[in-house]
Amino acid sequence: AASASAAAAAASTSPERLTITTPDDWHIHLRDNDKIASVVGFTARTFRRALIMPNLMPPVRTVDEAAVYRGKILAAVPPGVSFEPMMTLYLTDNTTPEEVQKAAASGFVRGLKLYPAGATTNSDAGVTDVQKCMPALKAMAELGLVLEVHGEVTHSSVDMFDRERVFLEQVLGGLVAAVPGLKVVVEHITTEEAVKFVMAAGDNVAATVTPQHIMLNRNAMLLGGIRPHLYCLPILKRESHRAAVLAASVSGSPKFFLGTDSAPHPKGAKESACGCAGVFSAHAALPFYAMAFEKEGKLDQLEAFASFNGADFYGVPRNTGTVTLERAAWTIPNEYEFGADVVVPFYAGQEIPWKVVEA
Repeated sequence: AASASAAAAAASTSPERLTITTPDDWHIHLRDNDKIASVVGFTARTFRRALIMPNLMPPVRTVDEAAVYRGKILAAVPPGVSFEPMMTLYLTDNTTPEEVQKAAASGFVRGLKLYPAGATTNSDAGVTDVQKCMPALKAMAELGLVLEVHGEVTHSSVDMFDRERVFLEQVLGGLVAAVPGLKVVVEHITTEEAVKFVMAAGDNVAATVTPQHIMLNRNAMLLGGIRPHLYCLPILKRESHRAAVLAASVSGSPKFFLGTDSAPHPKGAKESACGCAGVFSAHAALPFYAMAFEKEGKLDQLEAFASFNGADFYGVPRNTGTVTLERAAWTIPNEYEFGADVVVPFYAGQEIPWKVVEA
């Protein structure tokens, strides 16, 4: 009832246009080679910067590999668009403090991404034991690099819907305590337990939030048939968790900020007997967040969430330009070009109420 009354109040007071400081996307997948050009424009036209995930095949493990990947991304940015890809390295059991030092000196690597081995797409080379990474993690803390964490355990004995909670209990709590100066972002949080963990931790711990995890619960993926284009990792959770993550996002806390985790896959790789995990949301990312915030009557909190909190946590200047959303209903296409394939976008074929005004 409270949410319904908030939505009613929001509808009566919401603006027709909303201008905010140009935002950043602190978690995105742009894939590789010819597929980059199909998707990077969606992000670059709205976001001044984006943090690029390193889980390619093979992964981006060194500064030299990140420089090559960054060059591919910049070459694919549409002409006349100003966009900065901020890079991450793929943390492994063998990442050295020397490579961390190179990353800190590079000027374009912002952090290292911890994927527990086997946790998600292209994560087989990930970390098998956090203890093996301690020299690299301590070097990161000293040099101010951020650890981005995919917070799920991968043991087959742990239920799919409990993997985030168990990771916080068994892995991340100990890691944060062991390296107290390390900045940590718990990526794409999905549970009430993750919200509580981040809120209880020091100022060195924050979280990113995707549009799907604040707009939908697991019923959207499973009721009336399996919806493969809503399958992502971490998986959508029950309604109480969605509500908790949304409440944190609109609360004004500087610990929570925008990270779409937009993750395109070819349509055939999603619609298969063993479909890939990932939701592609870059085509309308900011409108999706606006929809969720407006429903709670919290559009006034969108700017901090999208434009301030992430930059402040990472220690980079806030952007100086602006982006404008306007209330103008439009229907999202059923698919977009994706290299030689197509990708089915989030909310495909559905009408949404907000759009970004093209500069």
